[in-house]
Amino acid sequence: MSMMQDTELNALYREAMDVRNRLVALLKSRAVTLDRTYVFTEGESTPVSLSALFGDKDDLIVIHNMGRSCNYCSLWADGLNGVLDHLLTRTSVVLMNADSAVSQREIAQERGWKFRMIRDTEGAFTDDMGFRTEHEGKKYLQPGYSVFHRNDDGTITRTGYDAFGPGDVYMGVFHMFDMLADGGEGWQPRKS
Repeated sequence: MSMMQDTELNALYREAMDVRNRLVALLKSRAVTLDRTYVFTEGESTPVSLSALFGDKDDLIVIHNMGRSCNYCSLWADGLNGVLDHLLTRTSVVLMNADSAVSQREIAQERGWKFRMIRDTEGAFTDDMGFRTEHEGKKYLQPGYSVFHRNDDGTITRTGYDAFGPGDVYMGVFHMFDMLADGGEGWQPRKS
């Protein structure tokens, strides 16, 4: 029996898609218009506002990346880099972390990344977007992305967001490994 003829599989695929659609709708229902101005650093010291990151587009994806020290964040960036040209036909995209400009340039060159890279030097934006948490007095970065829309009146609305993590829909290697005889078997991404 082919996969397309398997009614049990088809029903599960439809159910999974329905759950994903409900999740996306719920995340998008949390849209909020930003009430403050954010300025980031591009390169060594060039200030760039959130509104300037849109360029000639009305939509913007900000990838919240934990930086060079996180192998998983590099894995997600590698995957997104592969579809970056397609994303850029519809929206502006930037990768943001707190790494130095030198570190950002080095990893981009090593991995062939084409992202526009910025730094949230003070971390206020990362905090406000919910991608840095505090536990017992220590701050922890969380990977994911936020999506923004520039409205006709110039205001900016965060229209959605989601976290990155093993097994999510944003990194297909986990799903492909699931199908291997022994699954992912403790697989970890490598630095190089």
